Amino acid sequence: MGGSARLSPLRQAGLAVVLLLGACTIIPPSGPAGQRPPPTAPAAPPSAPKPPATALLTGVVPGPAPASLSLGSARAGAALRSFVESCRSLLARTDASGLTRPADWQPACGAAPTWPATDAAGFFTRYFETVRVGDGRAYVTGYYEPEIAGSRVKAPGFEVPVYRLPPDLVRAWPFETPFDQRTGQPPLGRFDAQGKFVPYYDRAAIEDGALAGKGLELAWAADPIELFFLEIQGSGRLLAPDGTVMRIGYAGQNGLPYTGIGQVMRDRGLIGTGPGQYPGSMQGIMAWLRANPEEGRALMRSNRSVVFFREITGDGPIGAMGVPVRPQASLAADPLMVPLGAPVWLATDRAETTGLWVAQDTGGAIKGPNRFDSFWGAGPTARQIAGGMSAKGDALLLVPVGTLARLAGTGASTAARK
Repeated sequence: MGGSARLSPLRQAGLAVVLLLGACTIIPPSGPAGQRPPPTAPAAPPSAPKPPATALLTGVVPGPAPASLSLGSARAGAALRSFVESCRSLLARTDASGLTRPADWQPACGAAPTWPATDAAGFFTRYFETVRVGDGRAYVTGYYEPEIAGSRVKAPGFEVPVYRLPPDLVRAWPFETPFDQRTGQPPLGRFDAQGKFVPYYDRAAIEDGALAGKGLELAWAADPIELFFLEIQGSGRLLAPDGTVMRIGYAGQNGLPYTGIGQVMRDRGLIGTGPGQYPGSMQGIMAWLRANPEEGRALMRSNRSVVFFREITGDGPIGAMGVPVRPQASLAADPLMVPLGAPVWLATDRAETTGLWVAQDTGGAIKGPNRFDSFWGAGPTARQIAGGMSAKGDALLLVPVGTLARLAGTGASTAARK
């Protein structure tokens, strides 16, 4: 959502990049007549896959005591409510960051539901300590829940398909991938008519009709640009002419790499702060796309990633933890760097983002230490704030009391590693 180009279960979270390795043979050129080419050194055995970077591998250091932070009653109260909603998942899921275990969260989660809302700051002071991942320097963008014109049925003015998850989108290993490289999760793709596993249809192919006539249309949007940005957010609301509202959320993604068109436009000098340039906010990007329809369509197609949707009923939108994300309380973060469900303290150059949040979502563009995306809700104000959000500052993770001592006792380094 917004300028962050997020992809997640709320938006395009869990972005899968297909890396198909093709084999090739290099034939050395012949030497002078009668001479044989020099012998080549034997190929080195393949190295073991490099483990993914995590908060534990990046390195953590102790931060200040939570009591020294200006938690604020309102922000702490919102964070406490979101933390309570996260506890069920916190107590069951494996923390990919390597910092915590489910049992570590039991004391805080046991106390949170009955803790007095008037002393929410005291809750975080009592049950948490802070750590800084790496250098702690944070970058924060924003996302929101878009509201765009749409319809459940195709009608004049509503002719842009919103697709549900295709059944032929599957995970598998390409036949040519060596067995020793088949680690982690297989890539997303499809089997073609010859039975070969290939990348899934990209944005251009889908817009040209690759999925048409297969009964996959969940709804129909009025504006392809608005739908494009709803994809980036990963969820939204379709407002029909009769006043009904259909809420849609992330169901999956086609497995192709995400390209942020904002960065492409900056690189080409299409947006910026110079005279006559469109601003680099979401609003500025959309204005340029509308002013340059043909070039804009090609630019959007440069983002080959496509999101598929499902209808959402009840509370929402839903984040990567399977719980609703809340305006001005929920963050998207890299789960390799932040335990999902953990409180996060931000001190930035934007007052709107300074304060206590809870990491409850993920995003394909939200990667690396101290990279966050702040959720602002729905409506024009949320759209305006999220679309222009770009904040820099410092971040602290709040982890259960005793986490640092346990990590030190197991020999895990708490010094930032190069």
